[in-house]
Amino acid sequence: MDIPNKVAALMPSLVADLERLVAIPSVAFPGYPAEPVERMAHETLELVRAAGFTNAELMPVPSGYPPIYAEVPGPPGSPVVMLYAHYDVQPAPESQGWTSDPWTATHKNGRIYGRGAADDKGGLVAHLGTMRVFDGQPPCTVRLILEGMEETESNLPAFVEAHPELFACDLFVICDTGNLRVAEPVFTTVLRGDVACVVTVGTLQHPLHSGVFGGPAPDAMMALARLLSTLHDDEGNVTVDGASTGVWDGADFGEDEFRASADLLDGVRLAGSGPVSRRLWARPSVNAIGVDMTSVAGSSNVLIPQARAKLSMRIVPGSDPSKELDALEAHLRSHAPWGAHVEVERTKAAPPFACRTDGPGYAAARRALEEAFGKAPGEAGNGGSIPLLRYLQNAAPEAEFLLWGVSDIAASRIHGSDESVDPAELQRMIVAQSLLLRNIASGE
Repeated sequence: MDIPNKVAALMPSLVADLERLVAIPSVAFPGYPAEPVERMAHETLELVRAAGFTNAELMPVPSGYPPIYAEVPGPPGSPVVMLYAHYDVQPAPESQGWTSDPWTATHKNGRIYGRGAADDKGGLVAHLGTMRVFDGQPPCTVRLILEGMEETESNLPAFVEAHPELFACDLFVICDTGNLRVAEPVFTTVLRGDVACVVTVGTLQHPLHSGVFGGPAPDAMMALARLLSTLHDDEGNVTVDGASTGVWDGADFGEDEFRASADLLDGVRLAGSGPVSRRLWARPSVNAIGVDMTSVAGSSNVLIPQARAKLSMRIVPGSDPSKELDALEAHLRSHAPWGAHVEVERTKAAPPFACRTDGPGYAAARRALEEAFGKAPGEAGNGGSIPLLRYLQNAAPEAEFLLWGVSDIAASRIHGSDESVDPAELQRMIVAQSLLLRNIASGE
């Protein structure tokens, strides 16, 4: 079979499917309407069955939106590959500043724009395309799991723990990352973990008139600001004692390219020191992702008695999330200015992940990527944690993990405004996944 030409012939229908799915605002976050997510689940189920997974079902879960599970048996004794993607997406509020409707797939600049086009409806379509290449009869056994709550409080880890037999396989293909740039293939071999907490700073028993008490009496917001400023040195490197660092010798991400993809404002310098790739994948980062205090609109001339912030610290592969969170909490408690009272509520401890790169599945994937892209693949990291992988690893301890996808860090802007995917990248990844199944089945 000429796989590249088969995929090329399938692309118009696959792009149409992606457009259809992007139009469904399947935001699974609490407070968003359930109907679009339920509609997305059923329409995805319809597409999955049509692609050859005739036994696909919405699986019962105690709460939340259901995952889709399916299996197509290959020849007796053939390897088992499990494909993963998710059908829910991030919100797309007007405040993000989209230049086109996020729920309408818009073709411009050679790309397809829309929420989920890259993360992860594009990955979902890649799996559909892979199955269509083989007319629903792949050369090895293929299992499929499509998650409905990846972007929020996932219910899939509990499902995996309850049904480990469904996830027994030789290779997991997690189509939820991507290349650094279009047409430059990489494997995502490490994922940073993510620990989080809410720190509350108090200085006063109640608000005070700023004219009468301002100066000697510290307000909580200024105390919080000073506390947060101790988390980095003047260059922007994390200063939390005990936070782990690592080594990175894979693909690099140049400063100019990183600046362009991050859309920094003119004159804003990058934080930290050393190569960008090392800062991204081998050093911790700390960000205040939310702050609570009096709003500007509701402010008056009073000193604030209490302020709080939610902190997210990305941690390096090989580190223990509990110990990293211990280090962050110890720093916050020991650096409070002016004797301010500090409370720390620990809210998240997602572990990092590192892939084996010496197994037969990885070797087969390397050959597939090189053939699909016409060049040897490199290795990259990813800042986003996927806690599910630990549960999958527990269910199938001997399985290999392959992390790749249709997005590109340079331009896809997942989770942000104007998310997009390059259709040529989607096409290449479908070719790569199809070649992978062929290679795995033949033992090449």
